This record gives sequence, structure tokens and C-alpha cells, in this order.
Amino acid sequence: MVRVSGRKKGDVRLYALSTCGWCAKTKDLLNSLGVEYTYVYVDLLSGEEFEEALSEVEKYNPAGSFPTLIIDGSRVIVGYKEKEIREALA
Repeated sequence: MVRVSGRKKGDVRLYALSTCGWCAKTKDLLNSLGVEYTYVYVDLLSGEEFEEALSEVEKYNPAGSFPTLIIDGSRVIVGYKEKEIREALA
């Protein structure tokens, strides 16, 4: 996981794919909001790291789709949903 500094709004984790445009937009939105978050490009992982990351995504999002944003281990936003993300991190 890569940590991006910013205002603390809880544990904000983004699971993304390096080739996904919606994942890039979600990351850009988080950057513009100036919040602290961590992210990982799941497709760039391999072996055990890949399996662990995918398992974590599927725990919150059984479809295993990207981007998957997890806030404080309880709120899950799947896909690029600008309004929902802004409201969750306001």
C-alpha cells in the first residue's frame, strides 16, 4: 500500500488497477479532496500479495470490481461515485 498524505478522515483505502481509468479518476478525486489515504494497484502485485489484496477486496465487494474504496472498514464505495465519495469524506 502506498500512503498519500493529507487531512485525516479515517482509514481510507483504495484498491485499484493501474490500467483503469475510473480508478485513476477516483485517485485524482481523493488527491483533490486532500485527504490521507492508502492505495494499491492490485494488478501490479503477484503471488501471495495479489491473493491477499484480492481477498480483501472481495471481503467488502464480492464482485471483486475496481475501484473499491473502503472507509474505516465499514463504508464501501464501488466504482467512481464522485458525489458519494465527496459526501463520505466531507
